[in-house]
Amino acid sequence: MEIETIMIIAFAAALGLSLWKLYAFFPKKRLADDDTTSESVDELTTIVIQSIVQGHNEQGELTHEELFLRITTHTDFDKEHYWRFNHNRLNQLLRSYYLEFPHTDSLKTIYLNEKKSE
Repeated sequence: MEIETIMIIAFAAALGLSLWKLYAFFPKKRLADDDTTSESVDELTTIVIQSIVQGHNEQGELTHEELFLRITTHTDFDKEHYWRFNHNRLNQLLRSYYLEFPHTDSLKTIYLNEKKSE
């Protein structure tokens, strides 16, 4: 056998082994605490909106910190499932709400939008 043939066979074997290792590395089933599914995002968005409405009804305007505390103490908030929830995740949810409803741009306008839609 020539050296080129041996090198091609070795390359193909190394490539096959590398692809198999990559395949084995990636998860094949959804994790139990995956909070990025559409159902989890919808549930978390509902909790956020409920917290905004309840907070405005009880004390007037909310700050982001007060909203975060309200969400994490909400009765429907599952600390085990949403263990990754933090201020950045809250901001992502608020931005997605602002994109869905372009006339909203603050917690107060979210509150007014939700009260109007009731």
